[in-house]
Parts: sequence; structure tokens; C-alpha cells
Amino acid sequence: MSPRHLIGLPWFSFLLGIAIAALPAEAQTQVYTVDGSDAFSIAGRQVRSLITYHGTQQLTSTPISRATVFHAIVTYRRSDGSTSTPSRAAFELTMLPSGDVANEHDADPDYLTILNQPFSVQLDPPTMHDLHGLKQAVPFDFPSPMTGAPLHGTLRRLADGSRNGVRVLGIGFNASGPLAGSLPDRPALAVSGTITMNGTAYYAYASALLLALDATLVIDGKVNGASGDDAVTIRYTRTIRPTTTRERGR
Repeated sequence: MSPRHLIGLPWFSFLLGIAIAALPAEAQTQVYTVDGSDAFSIAGRQVRSLITYHGTQQLTSTPISRATVFHAIVTYRRSDGSTSTPSRAAFELTMLPSGDVANEHDADPDYLTILNQPFSVQLDPPTMHDLHGLKQAVPFDFPSPMTGAPLHGTLRRLADGSRNGVRVLGIGFNASGPLAGSLPDRPALAVSGTITMNGTAYYAYASALLLALDATLVIDGKVNGASGDDAVTIRYTRTIRPTTTRERGR
């Protein structure tokens, strides 16, 4: 099983492939809570910043012909120091049976929608079957969009569990590799160091839908400045949890 069948849309500019959806029979809606944080520091310059996010997300999947349209909307508060701002994000994509995305609309600047994470929003039955039978960690590589250098990782099976009363299959991955260049959200900084990604995800056995997610990306390195190389650490975290599930269109 290739990791591109599992790990999905870009999260902090990581485009890792997308799964073939198990098409639902009718429109469905899943509601989530969303939390996240972006922590940034440069040791030699005593620069510190922390942005936090908290909100509610609604994901709707609608079958159209042989494709599925996924639409996610997040309403949240973005807190930066003493400033807290109400915000809204949206992401929409059309997934074909081949696993390709025909149309995509990204209005999610803070990477909070479940469609903008390192795991695909839904898996096909063969992939669910392969994951269920996975006995040991599977190695994989993928290119870093920042440098083009490979990130080396491991995909592993986690214990089954329950999320919001739904039986789920658990998976996890970790990967790391070199970084040399500017950052997507801080283009003025030239950083050299390492990127480390870790994540866990839980898929509902009944629908193969992504129900719960924890994802972390950490950058450790040096940034060139007037006083020489200063240590820089950036840590992004995203947590998504289910609240309710309901069907529409009956």
C-alpha cells in the first residue's frame, strides 16, 4: 500500500496525494470542533509569538454523478496576544473515483479545515482493508515542497477506538527531512534546519470518513540575521474532533 492512498491534501504546503473516496449514497454532514496553535521563536533576537485557534467546523459531502463534492466551513476565533478576532474559513473540492481532484477552492488561510490536512478526508474500501491488516510500520518518502529534498517517514497502524460513539480505525505517521529556504508564511526569513511532521488520524469503519485528527509540524533551524545565525523554532499544531453526525437529503 502506497502512502499516497492515505495521506491527502496540503497542510502547511505539503501536497502528499489523495485517497479514492468511498462514495456516500446521499449527502451527509459531519460537525467537528477545531483547535490549533502556531508558535514561533528566534532565540538570539528574543522574538516570540503565539497564535491560537478555536472553533466549529461543518463538513458536507454530496455525491454528484460518480464524484463527491466535499465542502468544509469553519467559524473560529483567532487569538494573537491580547487580540481575539472572529474568523471564517472554507474549503471545497470535488473528488473523482480515480482519486484526482477536479475542482478545488481554498479559502482556509490558517489551515483549519479537515480538507486541508495531511490525511485524506475519506478512504476507499481496499485502503481501509489494507490498513486494518497492517501488522508493522511501513516506510515511505515524499518531497518537501520547501526544498524538494525527500522527507523520510513511517506509516503505522494504531489501536482501534471509538470517537463520539463511532468505531474507528487508527493510523499514524512521522516524517522528517532537511529545510533550506524561506517559509510559506514568513517569506522574509531564510531558514536552514529540519522539518518534522507527526500525526494520528481515526477513520470511521462504517463510512471511511476521517473523524479525528492530531497533526504537528515542527521546524528547527537557523535564520540568518545581522548578528549571525540565530536558532529558530516553529511549531504548528492542529486538532480536530467530531461532535455530531447527521444525514441530509432523506
